[in-house]
Amino acid sequence: MTFDNSKAIISLRLKLFAATVILLTFIVLTYVAGMIKYPLLGMSDTAWTLILVTLYFMYAFMPLMINYQYIYFSDEGDTIDFRYFVSGITGGRKNSIKIKKEEFTGYRTDKRFFGIIISITLYQKINNKAAKYPPVYITALTREEREKLFRALDTCLPGN
Repeated sequence: MTFDNSKAIISLRLKLFAATVILLTFIVLTYVAGMIKYPLLGMSDTAWTLILVTLYFMYAFMPLMINYQYIYFSDEGDTIDFRYFVSGITGGRKNSIKIKKEEFTGYRTDKRFFGIIISITLYQKINNKAAKYPPVYITALTREEREKLFRALDTCLPGN
């Protein structure tokens, strides 16, 4: 089975682009063109600007704070292949994990921050010892994609 979450990442980038356009339009209409008259709903232009800029930065940096990652997974052939990188306003380093199925010994999932941040740690047998890979954050996967991933990994475990 092979899948990735590119649609979710593209959707995130499009929403971030739309938020940027809305914020810039507000700033142009307020400060350059002077088309929006204040007080608006009882608040000044400074208050509206602070609120919108704060909301924008919270939305823009949220993927970084919750480790939102692009993930490609494949268990085709005799290897398990993970490719991932941090997505959001800044791109991250591209990482890859490739494990031969006969050396795969298991995985562990962790949830942090009230279950919002979900990661998976893969284990591989090297010289009769279990080696641990850095965690891959699967927060950006849907529940169905996570279930598919866990089922695929379970079938790759020794004895299955």
